[in-house]
Amino acid sequence: MAGRSVLVTGGAGGLGRAVTAAFVEAGWRVVVPERSSRPGTRPAADGVHRLVADLTDPEGAERAVRAAADDPAAPLRAVVNLAGGYASGGLVHETPVEEFERMFTVNLRPTHLVTRAALPHLLAAGGGAVVCVAARAAVSPFAGAAGYATAKAAVLAFANAVAVEYRRSGVRCNTVLPSVIDTPANRAAQPDADHSRWVAPAEIASVIRFLASDESAPTSGAAVPVYGRA
Repeated sequence: MAGRSVLVTGGAGGLGRAVTAAFVEAGWRVVVPERSSRPGTRPAADGVHRLVADLTDPEGAERAVRAAADDPAAPLRAVVNLAGGYASGGLVHETPVEEFERMFTVNLRPTHLVTRAALPHLLAAGGGAVVCVAARAAVSPFAGAAGYATAKAAVLAFANAVAVEYRRSGVRCNTVLPSVIDTPANRAAQPDADHSRWVAPAEIASVIRFLASDESAPTSGAAVPVYGRA
């Protein structure tokens, strides 16, 4: 896989670090945009290029994509949309519309802006892959998180639209749907849960890397459950 670049949004998070490491291990040039510089988050592995960019801003998304596509020896061939966030709340009638809409800003907006900016580069490179991260809640909601579940369902619908629109041009788009990811933050938030049932970041990273690689060339428009034993 040498000579290819991948843009990984949310690459500094618990899942993002595992995804970044998986692509570096496979020989990809990896570009990781961050909202702000965060000393201590940079992996020691070579092949990782970081920049500061607000991916909820169109110009920030464009800047991140330009950085990922600026090496002629390693054209941009994959985009992994990990950037997002979770917030719980009350029932639907108890949730302010601002909190509901914020979930779309955090989860759907960067996915749309980065993918939109990257598509011309993927087309120019002769094709490539987009991998989006939704959640099991997109297809199986739970109480108290209507904004999150709806925003993740919108991510899944957007990915399916990209798959349909660009399948004849060699650009594939697939989605992974994690359950609870076994990260330090989630363990801190749910200390009494059975963590052995959760899915490890490295396991999800392997699936994402596969969906970005030529090995999954016949696959587009898939929604892949990565639930572990949860």
